[in-house]
Amino acid sequence: MNGINNVRPNSFLDAFSFSVQTMATIGYGAMYPESLPAHTLVAIEVFIGLLGLAMITSLMFVRFSRPTARVLFSKVAVICPYNGVPTLMFRVANLRNNWIVEAQVRVSLLMPDTITKEGYTIRHLVDLSLVRSQTPFLALTWMIMHPINSNSPLFSINQEEFLREDYQIFITLMGFDGTLSQTIHGRHIYFNQDIIWDHHFVDVVRITPDGNRYIDDAKFHDILPI
Repeated sequence: MNGINNVRPNSFLDAFSFSVQTMATIGYGAMYPESLPAHTLVAIEVFIGLLGLAMITSLMFVRFSRPTARVLFSKVAVICPYNGVPTLMFRVANLRNNWIVEAQVRVSLLMPDTITKEGYTIRHLVDLSLVRSQTPFLALTWMIMHPINSNSPLFSINQEEFLREDYQIFITLMGFDGTLSQTIHGRHIYFNQDIIWDHHFVDVVRITPDGNRYIDDAKFHDILPI
C-alpha cells in the first residue's frame, strides 16, 4: 500500500489493521502515513471513527437508560359499593425504587359489537370517568375507582349480561420517572371474566412501629366477598 510506512505491499491484513488503528484512534506508531493521499485517507477514517463512536455511545445510552414503568396491576378488578354507589375498582402499585411523578390513568370500556343501519359491524370504546384520574406521585399503591351511576355506560348492565357479552376494560397509565424525568407508560386489559362482582380488595398498606409505610405484596391481588 503506497503512502503508508511499514506496510507490506499488497497486504490486505496490514491495510485492514492500519484502518482499524486509525478509526479507533489507537495509533501504535508502527504504521503511519507519509504521503498527501494517505494523510487525507487517515483524516477521513478518523472522522468516521469518531462519528461512529459518538453514535454508538448515544444509542447505547438511550437504550439502557430508558426507564421501565414496572407498574403492577391487580389480577382482577371488582365491583362493590363505595359510599353507597356500585363502583368498579382495581389497584396499581409502583415496583420501582423511586416515584412516578404526575401519574395519570385513563380507563376505557370496549363495548360489544354493534351493527349500524348500513350493516357495518363496529365496536365502541367509551372512556370511564374516575373518582381520581391523576396523582402528584405514585409511590406505593393507587386504587382506581369508577362510580357506576346514571352517567356510566355500565349502569344498565347486570352481572349476567356483563359476563355473557365481550366487554373489555383498557387501562393506560403515564407518568414521569422521578429521577430521569423521562416519560414512562404502563398498560393493562381486564376481560369480562376478570371483573369480580360483590367483592372488595384486602388492605395491603402496613405501618411499621417507627411509622413507615410498606406494601404487603403477598396480599396485593387478594379479594374478599362482601
